[in-house]
Amino acid sequence: MSNLRSNIVAWLGRKYFSRIQRNGLDLSKMSFLPESTLMPLRREGVDPVPALAKRRAKEPISKLSLPFGMTGWLVLGHAEAKAVLGKATDFSTDFTNIAGNAGISAQQNPGGLGFSDPPTHTRLRRLLTPEFTMRRLNRLTPRIHTLVEERLDAMAAADGPVDLVQEYAFPIPSLVICELLGVPYEDREEFQRLSTARFDLFDGAGAPFGVISDSLSYLRDIVKKQRENPGDGLLGMIVREHGDDIEDEELTGLADGVLTGGLETTASMIALGTLVLLQHPEHFAALRDDETAVDGFVEELLRYLTVVQVAFPRFAKEDMEISGTKISRGDFVLCSLSGANRDDALGPDMERFDPYREGPSHLAFGHGIHRCIGAELARMELRAALPALVRRFPEMRLAVAPEELSFRKLSIVYGVDALPLLLK
Repeated sequence: MSNLRSNIVAWLGRKYFSRIQRNGLDLSKMSFLPESTLMPLRREGVDPVPALAKRRAKEPISKLSLPFGMTGWLVLGHAEAKAVLGKATDFSTDFTNIAGNAGISAQQNPGGLGFSDPPTHTRLRRLLTPEFTMRRLNRLTPRIHTLVEERLDAMAAADGPVDLVQEYAFPIPSLVICELLGVPYEDREEFQRLSTARFDLFDGAGAPFGVISDSLSYLRDIVKKQRENPGDGLLGMIVREHGDDIEDEELTGLADGVLTGGLETTASMIALGTLVLLQHPEHFAALRDDETAVDGFVEELLRYLTVVQVAFPRFAKEDMEISGTKISRGDFVLCSLSGANRDDALGPDMERFDPYREGPSHLAFGHGIHRCIGAELARMELRAALPALVRRFPEMRLAVAPEELSFRKLSIVYGVDALPLLLK
């Protein structure tokens, strides 16, 4: 799915740390941002907090409370978010904006598509696009179905409760994305850890930068090996076909974005999607019994859950007006994808899960030039994993009370820490 790694709290935190840590204070676990700024990252179960909908109804675009005199805007309306995300020439996501505004060094640039503007973004995306066409992705279909069946067999053989997150939701996209990239599968547990940690702000605003550094260090070694002996995966393909057109650091950033974007997001969708189905027995039965229903279920789950809660931060390149709101050059703009996808402007009762909706155009994969390049791969995995799960285990149910489930806190990519199930 998406290779999002943007982290507003992390870069604001870095600026805060650079000014105050010289006094020897460890502020990495302090919550110094106003609650209204953190609200887009908070949820109650699978739902955004009610305050988000109230704020959207009052102001689809509203001011963010930011420190150090910075001017920021939170975009919650669907039409307004789509307008911002579609203005590639008016907004910038380039990492230099963060480095310049938040006291972060250029050496901490995670690279990839998300933190670049055209023409760099255009060149890098062109290198990746051939691998994500349906023609190229279709070669993974048999492998995806094989992986699904292998994991189902493993869960069926287990005694007692099974954690769906560790036994099903993570292994499937982990294996698929490692195969796509050509990354050794034996490293999957470490990358699951790195991928999860970089999106979770609960351990402090500065934590994701250390995690990004760890994963980039590993991938630099993978890239070096691919330069010496290109394999059949995406990295080997780029080296063979475009080796002289891309530097190692750029290739490392692309690999990191594809791996983390394709692992954590899809894993969260499988786990939370299963939870939603368990919460709605009638829809669980419909997906189990109707093979033609899967496409509608997947699209509605993508909209309803919107596990990537906010888009890459944008910086206005010039003065402009969006839906009557004046945004000045240099202003920071944050689009809440989860807020936009629950906008009543899309249709009636958008807070309700309804797999039979017609027509709402969700923003779960973003929009514009930064739309998730792995969207179709994510759909393929969800279409395979969810129906197969409910058909193999039609009696599955939660092994704990719903209130005992632990969800990720203050995380760009939302998810559940564990999903214990009884399968029989």
